[in-house]
Amino acid sequence: MFDLSGRVAVVVGGSSGIGRALALGLAGAGADVVVTARRESMLDEVATEIEQCGRRTLRVASDVSDVASLERVRDACLSTFGAVDILISAAGITKRVPTLAMDEADWTRIMETNVTGTLRACRVFGAPMLARGRGRVITIASLTSFVGLFEVAAYTASKSAVAGLTRALAVEWARHGVTVNAIAPGVFRTDMNTALLDSPRGQEFLARTPMARFGRVEELVGAAVFLASDAASFVTGQLLVVDGGLLASGVNQ
Repeated sequence: MFDLSGRVAVVVGGSSGIGRALALGLAGAGADVVVTARRESMLDEVATEIEQCGRRTLRVASDVSDVASLERVRDACLSTFGAVDILISAAGITKRVPTLAMDEADWTRIMETNVTGTLRACRVFGAPMLARGRGRVITIASLTSFVGLFEVAAYTASKSAVAGLTRALAVEWARHGVTVNAIAPGVFRTDMNTALLDSPRGQEFLARTPMARFGRVEELVGAAVFLASDAASFVTGQLLVVDGGLLASGVNQ
C-alpha cells in the first residue's frame, strides 16, 4: 500500500532542506520525482541523486511567485510522463523581527511565498489531477499553524493560512478524487535555521521536545510517503504533525 512505483511526483521547493529530503524519499519509495525551485545548480544535484535511485526526473527551474514558470514545469511533466500524481508544495521563507519593527515589504514577501505560492502550486498542478479524477497534494504546515512563536508574526500568520488553505482545498477537491493534506514538522535542523537552533531559542525548543532532540529531515519521509500512497486513500484535510511530541507536551520534568 505504500509502494509509489509508477507514480509521478513534483516537489516545489525541492532543492534543499525538507523539500529535498521528501523528494529523495518519494524516489526511494518508487516514484519518478521532479524537483523544481529557483536555483538551477541545486536542482541538478538533487536530480542526479534521483536518477541514481533508478528513477526518472526532469530539470526545470521555477519560482512560486511566477505562475508561468510553474506551468512550464507542469507542462514538461505532462509531456514527458503523461500525468502528475503527487504534488508536494515545500517552498517557504521566514524572518525573525519584532512585529512593530517589521517592514511591510517583509510581511508581503513572506505571505507571497508561503501562502500565495502554495496556492499557485496547488492550482497549477491540481488542475490536471482534478481533470483526471485522482491525485495527492501535500502542503507544508508548521508548529506555527497551531501556536504562536515569538517575533515571527508573518511566518505564523502564513502557516496558519496554509493550514486553512489545506482544509479548504480538501473539502473542495475530495469529490474529484484528489486528497489534500499537510505535514507539520516540528524542529528540524536545516540550512535555514542552523543559527537559530544553536541559540538560546533553539535550547528552549529542545527543552520543550519530549524526545529531547531535534528531528532529522529524513524522519519526515514516512509521513510524505503515507500521504502520497494508497494507504491514505480516505485521509484528507489533515495536518500530520511530526514533532517529537512538542505539541503534546506540557511539563517535561
